[in-house]
Amino acid sequence: MPEPSPISDAIANKSLAMPGNDASTVARLLTEFAQRTALRGGNPYRSRAYSRAAESLLALTVPLDEIVLQDRLREIPGVGEAIADIICKLHRTGTHPTLEAMRKDVPESVLSILGIAGLRPDKVLKLYRELGVTSVDELEQAARQDRLKPIKGLGAALQRKILQGIEIGRQAQGRRHLHRAAALLRSAERSLRQSHPGLKRITPAGDFRRGCELVGELSLVAEVSDLNRPVERLKASPQLTVYLANRRHYGLALLIATGSPAHVAQLQERATAKGLTLDEAGLRRGRTTLAGATEEAIYGELGLPFIEPELREGRGEIELALAGRLPRLVKDEDIRGLLHAHTDLSDGVNTLEEMADAVRQRGYDYFGIADHSRSAHYAGGLSLEEVAQQHRAIDQLNRSGGNHFRVFKGVESDILPDGSLDYSDDVLSRFDFVIASVHSRFRLDRETQTERILRAVRNPHTTILGHPTGRQLLRRPGYEVEIERILAACGEYGVAVEINGNPWRLDLDWRWHQRALQLGCMLSINPDAHSIDEIQLMHWGVEMARKGGVPKDRVLNCLNRSKIEEHFRRRASRQLRRPAARRMALSCSLSTNLPVRRKNAPPKAPIGTRAGGCLESRRNGRNAASAQLLKEGSKRSRRTAS
Repeated sequence: MPEPSPISDAIANKSLAMPGNDASTVARLLTEFAQRTALRGGNPYRSRAYSRAAESLLALTVPLDEIVLQDRLREIPGVGEAIADIICKLHRTGTHPTLEAMRKDVPESVLSILGIAGLRPDKVLKLYRELGVTSVDELEQAARQDRLKPIKGLGAALQRKILQGIEIGRQAQGRRHLHRAAALLRSAERSLRQSHPGLKRITPAGDFRRGCELVGELSLVAEVSDLNRPVERLKASPQLTVYLANRRHYGLALLIATGSPAHVAQLQERATAKGLTLDEAGLRRGRTTLAGATEEAIYGELGLPFIEPELREGRGEIELALAGRLPRLVKDEDIRGLLHAHTDLSDGVNTLEEMADAVRQRGYDYFGIADHSRSAHYAGGLSLEEVAQQHRAIDQLNRSGGNHFRVFKGVESDILPDGSLDYSDDVLSRFDFVIASVHSRFRLDRETQTERILRAVRNPHTTILGHPTGRQLLRRPGYEVEIERILAACGEYGVAVEINGNPWRLDLDWRWHQRALQLGCMLSINPDAHSIDEIQLMHWGVEMARKGGVPKDRVLNCLNRSKIEEHFRRRASRQLRRPAARRMALSCSLSTNLPVRRKNAPPKAPIGTRAGGCLESRRNGRNAASAQLLKEGSKRSRRTAS
């Protein structure tokens, strides 16, 4: 067996520096520090800062010993002077005076309860002090026995929320939001480049590169000049794997590290059928390596076009590639404008003028403001006077902005419990576009909730259906709805379906995108930005659309300014109904490219939090039904086109 290279030892954290607790041990202690700080109350941002710093420690690619010795702790994201001092003490001694004092408050087992979504630290303390609950299992048992109901400050509603949160935690399996994974991977790449400047290329891989909405293990692929084997896989930390490869095998390493296991297994099957071998030594015929330097070369030798990473889930993409029917996925640069953002007039941070200027400076052609409607009192919903005030301000911006940029008058109108929209028809007609969204009464039964949304979709003022299922990843599942009926109605009535780019939402789930396209829907990729910084959330919405196989000609805000103005005018004149909507959808050249489910069949993973992280790819390894799905998808495509 080839000997590991020197760089392998270094990345694997084999250090000759000063002895001390390693990064994973210190991260665990710092996480405990954060949890106990949260239980003590006070500023919640302090405990969050400790948690973020602990997570950053797990993404280190050099030993913590060396970083402490070189006084480089404050180079770690989220680590300032105070946290650096705590890390030093934990690294050197394995404890801290403040931590020891806090350990007297509650047993360590209580800390696990803090991980339940939606359960505040003060409620955790109340559960411990009044019910004697010291673990998640004990809490689940107490909730199922209705022991929380009679206690003031707890009650039946919290009991239901706790059981829901426990289930969400079990499904999460250590995964994290996409934007958080991005930050950790950037930090890991920076650390790797600083510690090993000879590395030529470093590329994120794994769940993150495939655009999974929740990311498990973090992966990087790095090119080295001297390596004793084609690909070397190293565990840099409990949460980070680094794949090393030389130039001739870099594409191979990237392919393997990106996955999914199901996709790679299907490529290996195809290689075998062609008399080849695909493994970590390369794509080979006998002892001759045919390809490995680039992914494109490997796919080419297998008789396939390049398959975008987001599509690699073993869900029929290889069959589509063979048939020449892979979709040309939407890209960030295809987006022409933003259609869902908030200002400080409702629950945003920045003014209308600041938001519009920031959108313009980022190169977009138009900006659609969509503050909350008046029923959203919790979010500073706009009164009629504030609507008029905002519209006057928008008119002024458009007069002074010339012909190069346009601000559209929009609103995120609450869908009221009976399915009507907030504001009267007269007021709604003053907006260029209306995003209809559910923000209350999440627990209605499936039929009632579905009918509520359907009524809003049928409303002639509705332009876009906002965050259609209401899910919040790792926080709450979506409400119970018949999503197939809702998408069919959106297609019929010409209502665009939102792909919300907020990393906590990423809703509509990508597993429904192809069904939406089949049913004639346009999609609208929106950042749901509440500040200038959140404008960049548009990228995650695009990433979800790519994962769902969406081409740019099915995205509403890929239309240029004149075409979207025309679209809004047609909506305002009530002319965009089924025949026109159908023509808009079916005039596109790529409407149903990916295999589809049978009618009314659910996605492979539910729309709620369980759908995150492309979990089914890791569980199944391959999709035996993909050929049948492809056949059904082709039939539906022909029927729809007719």
